[in-house]
Amino acid sequence: MPTISMFYGIIIRMYCGKSEHNPPYFHAYYQDKKAVVDINTCEIIEGDLSVRHSKLVLAWAELHKEELLADWELAHNG
Repeated sequence: MPTISMFYGIIIRMYCGKSEHNPPYFHAYYQDKKAVVDINTCEIIEGDLSVRHSKLVLAWAELHKEELLADWELAHNG
């Protein structure tokens, strides 16, 4: 799972492979907490990040939405 970005101690990763399911998503990690974020809606669909870190991740996702969707497509096309 490649690391896409790191900021304020938060690590953003995306699984690569054709077997990954829709909707497009990425994983956000902070210490022992993690979340799964839907790229299309920029909403947390699973996880337990703090409110502060959730806001940072979702704001970052909004800013990088097009890039994240392009990464998702590249991962699915090999």
